[in-house]
Parts: sequence; structure tokens; C-alpha cells
Amino acid sequence: MELSPTPLNRLANSCLGVVPAVAGIAYAAQADHAVSRLAAGLVVIAFAVLAVRGYRLGVTCEHARMTVRGYLRTRVIDRERVSEVTDFPAVRWTDRTGRARWTPLMAFRASPGEFPATRLRKERAVSKLRRWARRGHG
Repeated sequence: MELSPTPLNRLANSCLGVVPAVAGIAYAAQADHAVSRLAAGLVVIAFAVLAVRGYRLGVTCEHARMTVRGYLRTRVIDRERVSEVTDFPAVRWTDRTGRARWTPLMAFRASPGEFPATRLRKERAVSKLRRWARRGHG
């Protein structure tokens, strides 16, 4: 099961990286020194990665595990280690050493002023994740 935001939401999520990357390009174009241009180029690359990751936010559920793609990292969580999917939304789970963990589901975090249809789609995605997690404990 592949769960991701609407295409419009995906574009909005990528703006977190696109807007600063464009500013970095403008700065690099006007920079006087090579060091400044190099620094701006590295910043542009970092924000471009953030833009792509923002666009790809989502969750993939397979038979025995879930893959959560976030802004900064991708987590693979075994189904039997999931204890709950919270209202935040986030996944509470336990790692192999027994340590309690918490992974936010940024793709399904509702924002103030969001369209009702978008909010409903995110709520349905979280409900599907809860059902998927419960089936692993049944």
C-alpha cells in the first residue's frame, strides 16, 4: 500500500527546499568571490535534496514492514515492532534493542487553513496505517 499526499500537497512540501535553493542561486550569481559561490552552490545542492525529499514524503506499507519517507531520513520499521499510530500523526515503535522510538509522519500532518478535502485525505491515510498496524498484531 502506497500512501502519499495529493499532488498539490507534494508541491507545497517541496517548497521548503525550492524557495531557499532559488535564493541561493540568485546569491551565487551575484557573489564576487569563488569561496562565496562555492558555499552558495553547496547550499543550493542541500536545499535541492530537501525539495526532492519533500516531494516524495509518504509511507509505503508492505506485508511485514513500513517505509516512512521524511524530509531528512527514510525509516524502515518492522510491522511487529509498531505499537501505535498516534494522532500527531506519528508511529510509535520499538527498535531491536527494546528502546521506544517515535517517527513523525510529516506527509500526513494537517496544517491550519488546509482545504477540508486535503485534511480528510490525510485522516484517511492515517486510518489505513492504523488498520495495517493492527493486522500485524492480530
